[in-house]
Amino acid sequence: MNITDIKIRKIIPEGRLRAVISITIDDQIAVHDIKVVQGDTRLFVAMPSRKDENGVYRDIVHPISPEARQSVEGQILDAYTRHVEMMQAEAEAEEAGLI
Repeated sequence: MNITDIKIRKIIPEGRLRAVISITIDDQIAVHDIKVVQGDTRLFVAMPSRKDENGVYRDIVHPISPEARQSVEGQILDAYTRHVEMMQAEAEAEEAGLI
């Protein structure tokens, strides 16, 4: 399984929810509504979920093994971090009058 595309759909600067992401796997399967969340000690990835009849949220899509989870989470958080750094650099360049 290879993540062939990561799209940052929405950045949220305030609160614990930081971003909404979509990924494409092997150029064939898209997974939407993956969330980047600020936890107590670190950023983490929350997979798409829905509330069941008992009010419990259940993941709709999720990695099966710890290794797959680490791989998916690492790639998503790397893309998120790069995107945020790029946005900050652009904002600084704008403030400096370079853009």
